[in-house]
Amino acid sequence: MKPLAIDLFCGLGGWTEGLLAEGYDVVGFDIERHQYGEHRYPAQLVVQDVLTLHGSQFRDADLIVASPPCQAYSYMAMPWKRAKAKAAAIRADTTGRMLADLNRLFDACFRIQAEASIAAGRHIPMMVENVRGAIPWVGRSRWNFGSFHLWGDVPALMPGRDGDWTGLKLGRSPGRIWSERPVPEFDDPLHGAFHRRGSGTRARKAASAMIAKIPLPLSRHIAAMYRLNPQ
Repeated sequence: MKPLAIDLFCGLGGWTEGLLAEGYDVVGFDIERHQYGEHRYPAQLVVQDVLTLHGSQFRDADLIVASPPCQAYSYMAMPWKRAKAKAAAIRADTTGRMLADLNRLFDACFRIQAEASIAAGRHIPMMVENVRGAIPWVGRSRWNFGSFHLWGDVPALMPGRDGDWTGLKLGRSPGRIWSERPVPEFDDPLHGAFHRRGSGTRARKAASAMIAKIPLPLSRHIAAMYRLNPQ
């Protein structure tokens, strides 16, 4: 019987591709279906708001992975006047409501994990990926693969920060830098070709989804570690 993994905020399935390659069954959850030409989620997809999920339905899972949206964290890490003002306003809010709203998707991952573990009567490991800009708001990450930072149950056996996985060097990952990472064109019969410099909303969504996709060496390594060392 194959181990089961749950992929929250699954997007185009960067986590899922590595999990499938290591022999997992995977179910992905996202608020929308990301499909841009031939680029699409590669496993069973449930279109549902992750905030509405209860972790007890994942009691049979062996691993949970998640990549909640990073846009707000990335924005406030920018040296722009409005970005700095937004960050200052959140810090100045003594009620904590603005911070709770900022972190609601990130925190939902750990709520779901706790609910799943309680229902299962065992700890179900979880990995949450986000950007460096999230650190001031959610705490220090446990490890990073270039710009891809990890929180949660990061395996103890991870490559050194100057290591090299199949040509993708840690610390030099193209990550989410638009100017340094080529974005392919998307040939969609319903919406036409999406060019790299296109300004349309769908073109931007397609490019953003590709940029945010978890690198395959990272997702395969995490998947393999938990197959070798199940919780």
